[in-house]
Amino acid sequence: MTDGIKTIMYPVTDLARTLYSRLVGVEAYMNEPYYLGFNVQCKDVGLDPHGHDKGLTGPVGCWHVDDIEESLQALLDAGAQAQQEVRDIGGSKSLASVKDADGNVIGLLQAP
Repeated sequence: MTDGIKTIMYPVTDLARTLYSRLVGVEAYMNEPYYLGFNVQCKDVGLDPHGHDKGLTGPVGCWHVDDIEESLQALLDAGAQAQQEVRDIGGSKSLASVKDADGNVIGLLQAP
């Protein structure tokens, strides 16, 4: 089951704190060298300085799911190609991604 897209991740080469802080109108709730996160109207806007290394070429919407392994397998069974295997991203959260037939990246996120 999915709760919809609640997170959008931007691959960045520089954690542009000021630019995104002004854009979203709030200060970051998480400010680490590996991730900068903003909470905007119950949505998470994240900057990933390692996103390009993970194959991301632009923003990725992350669908929040109850069971990431099950959701990932369902997408693979439906013809998606694995982009990033399930990995722990801290705080009991897991992240994975696939590509559809047109090369669009679909993110999956499981949070407690």
